[in-house]
Amino acid sequence: MNMLTRFHRSARASLVALALVGGPAFAEDLSALTLVAPASPGGGWDQTARAMQAAMEAGEVVSDVQVQNVPGAGGTIGLAQFVANSAASTDTVLVSGLIMMGGVITNKSAVTLDEVTPLARLTGEWEMIAVPTASPIQTVQQLVERLKADPGAVSWGGGSAGGTDHMLVGLVANAAGVDPRRINYVAHSGGGESLASILGGFVTVGVNGVAEFAPQIESGALRPLAVSSEERLPSFPDVPTLRESGLDVSLLNWRGLMVGSKVPAADRQALEQAVDAMARSEAWKKEIDTRGWVDMYQPQAEFASFLDSEKTKVADTLRSIGLTN
Repeated sequence: MNMLTRFHRSARASLVALALVGGPAFAEDLSALTLVAPASPGGGWDQTARAMQAAMEAGEVVSDVQVQNVPGAGGTIGLAQFVANSAASTDTVLVSGLIMMGGVITNKSAVTLDEVTPLARLTGEWEMIAVPTASPIQTVQQLVERLKADPGAVSWGGGSAGGTDHMLVGLVANAAGVDPRRINYVAHSGGGESLASILGGFVTVGVNGVAEFAPQIESGALRPLAVSSEERLPSFPDVPTLRESGLDVSLLNWRGLMVGSKVPAADRQALEQAVDAMARSEAWKKEIDTRGWVDMYQPQAEFASFLDSEKTKVADTLRSIGLTN
């Protein structure tokens, strides 16, 4: 794996092929790579792509990494564009994850994850519920009281419909004894857009990944109410879990990578090796630690198996909170 950082960049993919596969040199050089983040700048997919960009370039895995944002509909617009334009592209990778899986089901997308090929699972991120510091809501218990009194009067700002944020709100409502179909969820195209809505006071409460809320909490703009983790997080030791707050709920958002379904096997292997080299690099580990992510790295075969079981789990969750039939 370390050969990716030892040899001259222009010959990197070919050397990996010879050393790790034992076959002829790849025709495609990995000196350049485009990462498609299917959301607006500022959100989790965008953060993942830009963390990869920094780690790959710092670790000399790929010398030129570009990020392309394609927002909308829980990532399904980006997915559809990727399938249409990059099915055979050997230097383009799609950032995907739990949100996209939920978006495909909720939006009844004509294009699904069956039309792309899994490359690797990368990270996990716990969710956080927070309010602007001017809000009178101080605890999850107070939030639940309002929710029970009038579910529609409590507006929740989060990412796309059917995504991780929406799932968490539905699970919270279920656990609180409120019909999740009555929740007032305000969907946004990405974490950056939803954050602006939350900070602007256009919604009662916000839901987002911990890393996306962290800067605003540290600056004092937001007050965290709870996290969706099993235990309190080292980065926010004073913030209780939802379970500590009386709601039997936990949810971990995962993110991974996809390639086009028509990418030749040899070129896909070159991409796999590049991602593997990045995932093992000190630069990537630093990105994970800095952002408070969970390292959930799985190579292609393991990730493909995980996706098969995850599809059923997500479909069951969306049905249980009334988002699908």
